[in-house]
Amino acid sequence: MDLIEAMRTRRACRAYLDQPVSEAQISDILDAARWAPSGVNMQPWRVEVLYRPAIDRLATAIVAARSAEQPANPDYAYYPATWFDPYRSRRRATGLALYGALGIGREDRQAQQDLWNSNYRFFGAPVGLLLFIDRELGQGSWIDYGMFIQNILLAATAAGLGSCPQAAFADYPDIAREQLALAPRQALICGIALGYADPQAAANHFRTEREPVEHFTHFHR
Repeated sequence: MDLIEAMRTRRACRAYLDQPVSEAQISDILDAARWAPSGVNMQPWRVEVLYRPAIDRLATAIVAARSAEQPANPDYAYYPATWFDPYRSRRRATGLALYGALGIGREDRQAQQDLWNSNYRFFGAPVGLLLFIDRELGQGSWIDYGMFIQNILLAATAAGLGSCPQAAFADYPDIAREQLALAPRQALICGIALGYADPQAAANHFRTEREPVEHFTHFHR
């Protein structure tokens, strides 16, 4: 698979086969991803790789916190405090399309909650990554980190694996740090599910749209 094909075919995978992924496969993906650029070669990434039962322990702790209505306590703001268009409309369209693909009604709160909680099980993937950054680093390092994350996703696609970047984990960084015995200065950016995609699952037939180039690009001469 060439690079452009990987970029165009990569999608968020929310259902996985019961097929193992080896540590060697994960190491190969990270070995490719580590060549992402970073300012003055700071390489601000820290990756925690979770298999079961570590995934189950983390999921149980987070779902219990949500069930107890423990407030989210993210290390950073991922979404805007107030939604506005066109971003509000895109968010709504994405949610409706996903629920529609899975046959979840707008009033079926339990099914919606179950779907959300499946985030914390990495959607059943055999491997989950949690990505941390030293909170003392500046915004530039977060930009660098985005390129590292994209490299992981593209390398996984090229290796025949499905993946899903998951901001949901960022809501409960304290639980993740406790589970992994990490220092408070390690800020949790996101999780990534990795595994072999289930081609029969309805969730994996859901596809978001992208704006055409002319809608977000301006040429100056």
